[in-house]
Amino acid sequence: MTDTATDNKSAPTGAKSGVDWWAETKGVFWLVLAVLGFHSFVAKPFYIPSESMMPGLLVGDRLVVTKYPYGWSFVSPTFHLLPFIRGRVWGKMPERGDVVIAAPPGVKEDYIKRVIGLPGDRLEVRNGTVILNGVPVKRAPVRYDLIPVDANATCNETDYPGLKMRARDGKEYCRMPIVRETLPNGRSYDTIDLGYKYDSDDYAAITIPAGHVFLMGDNRDRSADSRFSLEDRGLGGPVPWENLGGRAEFITFSLDGTTQLLNPLTWFTALRPGRVGRSLHPVQSE
Repeated sequence: MTDTATDNKSAPTGAKSGVDWWAETKGVFWLVLAVLGFHSFVAKPFYIPSESMMPGLLVGDRLVVTKYPYGWSFVSPTFHLLPFIRGRVWGKMPERGDVVIAAPPGVKEDYIKRVIGLPGDRLEVRNGTVILNGVPVKRAPVRYDLIPVDANATCNETDYPGLKMRARDGKEYCRMPIVRETLPNGRSYDTIDLGYKYDSDDYAAITIPAGHVFLMGDNRDRSADSRFSLEDRGLGGPVPWENLGGRAEFITFSLDGTTQLLNPLTWFTALRPGRVGRSLHPVQSE
């Protein structure tokens, strides 16, 4: 008698067929939660949508904002869903000159500005010069820097009359009037002063309340900041420190506005050379 071979093969014990959708869903959930947690409490990317912080920051810059330097508050989560809650966890007041993101009171949107005044300071702006505690902030003589014109930095005639020029290399530039400003703590940075008379050139003297900071954009004549009301899309005066979302650290990369999603080549040709890794901390004088 001969043995008969069978074609039936038993499946390995414990083997499962198909996709475990529940396990996949849980994996995605924890991944999203980890990313949101990192963005909310450690650091997050930030995109520059306006010219208010020129010349240091251009439209199209991508940068890193750290969340922990001043502690955490109700605006720290990635999405501003919480109501105003007074105070900060492990809170610390920023230094003059820090570049910060802040949400105007009652607004679910982040602005990026520079800290100029701290609690208790007497601050005013007179003919474009910031005066802190009765002493004008030191301003260097005007110099002119050439900022390349591109799709994200157009140097339009309405905002920057007469400043667009063509250089010997055949390229267009915006010949910006730059004023180096140095705060009382010795930290300095560049600002733009267009030299004309604007409403933003004068701001009546105020004493900054406890727990508040006064923020201004470096492009002084093109920035809606603490000098302007909420109705004018400004910050409505000194900003509660609870509304600070973090400190800007450095530029990761910058695009000139010519990127086309379906053309991978433009992902590289649109990069602005020389801006990668640029620090956003002010220079500290000796």
